[in-house]
Amino acid sequence: MNRELRNELWGPLREKFVESLRSVLPVSLIVLGLSLTPWVDISAREMVRFSEATLLLVLGIGLFNQGADMAMTPMGQYVGEGLTSAKKMGLLLTVAFVMGLLITVAEPDLSVLASQVSAVMQGGLLIGTVGVGVGLMLLLGVIKIFFHHDLTSILMFLYMVLFCLAALLLSDPVKGQMLSMCFDAGGVTTGPITVPFIMALGVGIALTVGGRNASENSFGLIALCSVGPIAAVLLLSLLSSGAPSFQLPDYGAAEPVPHILAGAMADVAKSLVSIVLFFAVLQISVLHLPRTRLYQIGFGILYTFIGLVLFLTAVEMAFMPIGFKIGAQLSAQQPSLIVGLGFLIGMVVVLAEPAVHVLNTQVQEITGGEVSKRQMMTALSIGVGVSIGLSVVRVIFGFSLLYYIIPGYLLSLGLSFFVPRLYTAIAFDSGGVASGPLTSSFILPMVMGVCVTLQGESSVLDLAFGVVAMVAMTPLITIQSLGFKSVMATRHRQRTAMRHILASEDEDPIIYFE
Repeated sequence: MNRELRNELWGPLREKFVESLRSVLPVSLIVLGLSLTPWVDISAREMVRFSEATLLLVLGIGLFNQGADMAMTPMGQYVGEGLTSAKKMGLLLTVAFVMGLLITVAEPDLSVLASQVSAVMQGGLLIGTVGVGVGLMLLLGVIKIFFHHDLTSILMFLYMVLFCLAALLLSDPVKGQMLSMCFDAGGVTTGPITVPFIMALGVGIALTVGGRNASENSFGLIALCSVGPIAAVLLLSLLSSGAPSFQLPDYGAAEPVPHILAGAMADVAKSLVSIVLFFAVLQISVLHLPRTRLYQIGFGILYTFIGLVLFLTAVEMAFMPIGFKIGAQLSAQQPSLIVGLGFLIGMVVVLAEPAVHVLNTQVQEITGGEVSKRQMMTALSIGVGVSIGLSVVRVIFGFSLLYYIIPGYLLSLGLSFFVPRLYTAIAFDSGGVASGPLTSSFILPMVMGVCVTLQGESSVLDLAFGVVAMVAMTPLITIQSLGFKSVMATRHRQRTAMRHILASEDEDPIIYFE
């Protein structure tokens, strides 16, 4: 191994761990602060377990982010550039569908959601259905990039289809309880494995195809891949027979850490192997990358594997049960505080989502710094905080998710007519990215705890689910609002400059003669 490759492998890790610590620390401090109040009873043993899980989370996110930079992102870009340059449209579309299916099966947040709704819908069937939805949308996204179709018009049509399917589902009062879960399926699909690969695939294809606004054209794949699973699960729910019966997961059972670790290793290995094998076939037949690049990708996959194993172990061993306990006990002791706490936790939990850092980095690079990582993170934090607060309000008052979803998406689609298309594409991609593993493994159990205490266990399927969908929706509004602010500021500068020009023209010139 040469020195350059060694530096590339080990050099950035320290920076990744520091960044990861800053991301996870706010969530941990909130949990620690709540444990010191009389409202939440967290035992010393649980706090020790939570502290160990926090350390694993820091290590896991740091290793994953390094692995994404070294393997998942380059793999996506190499596949996009290589197949596009080969001018084999049929092969590219086939690869897009197959990769969409494979990376969805590999997505850890989807597995977390499937395990929590296994009593309603068989986990393998749910994951397979979502995978097909992602594959079809990724195929549509590739066609969009090639022919430079407008993302907004495609999304408007697809969301109208979603609302029609939702109306059909609600026409059956029994099946209507599954509506929130269907919309959650779209949010959990675009997580730490999916986002780096799909975003890089879009960049690789768009830059190779070229044309005007190639950078803008590279965004939108994540947005489309968030819509496909919702439509697929809505159709599956419509075709299902019988009444849904939800059984609350046993968050109080503390499984041994070695058992959790072994399960996480098996799940992640099974997920990554399919992606690696498929990439190997493409490498042999089409890509022909040099050996040094393959070494880099190999080490990146190793980092990704270890990082995801540590991440999933951490959330299952402590974050899920602690989240449920906080929601249940705080809503029983101080229900007036639970909305504000939901907003605060939502603002900080997005900092710990691995895929968010990948998105923010790529957005800053693609936009040449026009949209900075700080601006993106601020907009995402506010959006996710608002979404969690509103989700808790919905649990308290017990109304349908559609009261949020329909106005929210109409507003976000309406904003798309007034902001630059780049902001719209980034915003819709961000919605899918913000709803990552911590949302489904910490926020969702917390809202379940609130729902069990205030509305009863029978209402969990209808009221607690939907929080992931809310997290996926609100960034669409906040980031496009950022774009709208940018447009208005530009117009203000232009008007000010024009007034100065007109004022100078009205002044009589002074001529000096010598």
